[in-house]
Amino acid sequence: MDDFDFLHGTWDVANRKLVTLFDGCTEWDEFPARSVVRPLLDGLGNLDEMSVPTRGWAGATLRLFDLEHKTWSIYWCSSRSGRLEPPVVGGFEAGVGAFQGDDAHEGRPIKVRFAWHVLGADHARWEQRFSADAGETWELNWVMDYHRVAQ
Repeated sequence: MDDFDFLHGTWDVANRKLVTLFDGCTEWDEFPARSVVRPLLDGLGNLDEMSVPTRGWAGATLRLFDLEHKTWSIYWCSSRSGRLEPPVVGGFEAGVGAFQGDDAHEGRPIKVRFAWHVLGADHARWEQRFSADAGETWELNWVMDYHRVAQ
C-alpha cells in the first residue's frame, strides 16, 4: 500500500494533451501545472491537488488502496465539472502502475487506462489512453511529466 509514496510532495507538471479525441488528431496542447500530493488515512490513500492557472481550472485525484483486493482505485474531479469521475483500478509491478476502468466521452462509453512510471526520486510520468472500441485499440491522449519542486 506504499506504492504511491514516491508522489508525496510538491511537483511542477508539464502537461501534453491531445486537442481532440478519436479523430486522428496529432496536435498537442501543452501547459504547466503545480501538483501537491499528501497522504491520507495512514497511507491507505492520498490526495493530489493540481492547479492549472494558465487554463483557469484545478483538479484533484483521490487514490485509495483496497485492503481486501490489494488494488488501488483512482478517482478524478475538476473544477470544470464538479463531478467525481468513475475510478480506474489496478496496481504496480516492477515500478510501473497499470490502471483501467470504464467511463464515457461525449456520451459514448469508453475504456480508460492510466500508466504511472516512476523515473527516479524526483521524476515521474503519468499517461492516459482511451479506447472507444472496447479495448481493441488505444489512443494516447494525455501525458504529464512530474518534476519534484525542491524544498
